[in-house]
Amino acid sequence: MDTDVAVVGAGPAGLALSLMLLRSGVRVALVEKSFGGPATAGRDFHGEVLQPGGQRVLDQLGVLAPARKRGARRLTGFRLLDRGRVLLDVDYGRLPGPHGHLLALPQRHLLAELLAACRALPGFRHLPGHRVSALTGAPGRCTGVVATGPGGRRVTVRARVVAGADGRYSKTRALAGIGAGRTEAFDQDVVWFSLPAPGRATGMVAVHRAPGSAVLVHDTHPDRLRIGWTLPHRGWPAVAARGVEAVRAELAAALPQYADLVRDHVRALDDLRLLDVFAAHADTWVRDGLVLLGDAAHTHGPLGAQGVNLALQDAAALHPVLVDALAAGDCSRARLAAFARLRGPAAEAVTRMQKIQAKALLGAGGPAADVLRSHAARLVGRTPLGTRITRRIAYGRTPPEVRTDLFTVRTSSPQPA
Repeated sequence: MDTDVAVVGAGPAGLALSLMLLRSGVRVALVEKSFGGPATAGRDFHGEVLQPGGQRVLDQLGVLAPARKRGARRLTGFRLLDRGRVLLDVDYGRLPGPHGHLLALPQRHLLAELLAACRALPGFRHLPGHRVSALTGAPGRCTGVVATGPGGRRVTVRARVVAGADGRYSKTRALAGIGAGRTEAFDQDVVWFSLPAPGRATGMVAVHRAPGSAVLVHDTHPDRLRIGWTLPHRGWPAVAARGVEAVRAELAAALPQYADLVRDHVRALDDLRLLDVFAAHADTWVRDGLVLLGDAAHTHGPLGAQGVNLALQDAAALHPVLVDALAAGDCSRARLAAFARLRGPAAEAVTRMQKIQAKALLGAGGPAADVLRSHAARLVGRTPLGTRITRRIAYGRTPPEVRTDLFTVRTSSPQPA
């Protein structure tokens, strides 16, 4: 199979990049290891809270409104509580419209809409159920991928550029011999689960501080709460060894307002999903004919809801670089490095911010710490500086715009994903 760009990974970064390239007249082959469509890809516990910056990218692509129609929850902001007392209240309504809010959008809805938009365009080849098993080309230069599909069928995709968007444990990155650059930057892991909660919507993202941990809660579609229980890094095996009854009791004590839901719906340890929290910045993001983006290039913790945001903004930043490189017939590392120069500092800034957030929100309590948090709350919640901080969290450093001026292909009616 011959194409212009082989995109590995049909997550937010890979699909958004594919859509932008297709609308610019670039042929794309999308290689994805999951079978079936996004709705059956097992993404229930993947990041789903969209910051305004990510919403803007999707809006500029014309997919935000239809994705929301599949089911979403608008969240007004962020709140930190300690034993019911509000320590910090960040109102996203202080930001300019139309995206002055957070949005809990299940990832399956986002991916289904992006895939439908890609399928409506010429030049798109989709290879679900195919795992990348090799990169082709000479050492240091990538010319395509070999993917193994159903029944062991091997497909060679020849491409002028391979874009690795296959997540934090990227096979593309490993096959290229690029180090992940993992660091244990955080002291916590997160255990995720969701609970049916009709009539119990909160309208915000809340962090409930509890003795020895903190619990993140936000609404999700349909009529559910999505909950992230923070634990000491690598502490889950010891917690799990105590059994589901002990886990249920601890969660009910940390979230007394939802104790009834915890008792009724947390019935087995399999109902909980562990996220190994770490930071990573790949040793390099580009080689001749190869580029990494999203979690494959840089991995972050869940605080601040930055993962999907960064992935979509990476795609927006990479799109014009690839269009320019393909038009020039030069997909060298030197040409592609413009993407890394732009997005590298943005990714590093998020990691620094999340380290500060983790200490401020999840660190040890006590009178002195509470006083500091109280001062920080007034700064963020009530001053112009706080609005600027909120805007930086919402949009990131130098947020890229989607280069719609590079779009040359008219869209037709999307095909169902």
